[in-house]
Amino acid sequence: MTVPVAAYVLVSAVLFALGTVGVLIRRTALVLFMSIELMLNAVNLALVAFARLHAHMGGQLIVFFVLVVAAVEVVVGLAIIVDIFRSRDTVDVDEIDLLRG
Repeated sequence: MTVPVAAYVLVSAVLFALGTVGVLIRRTALVLFMSIELMLNAVNLALVAFARLHAHMGGQLIVFFVLVVAAVEVVVGLAIIVDIFRSRDTVDVDEIDLLRG
């Protein structure tokens, strides 16, 4: 049984929409990071689906680079969130005003 590419694209669109809603609604930095990761993985799913459709390795190669960048982003982002939490005791993005004068 072969899953059609349209199903992958539909799942990808739903995941991307959920990630977008998470970024727009939630105010916790950790949930924002998880929502951004969800959006990145939705794009990865679409890239792999289209790469499979066209029998081309370019999409899978781009997904590999996106995964590496996402892993680095998580490491740096979580380190920043932990540091902010230790100094402010909150990770609410509305209450974090470190760059304000």
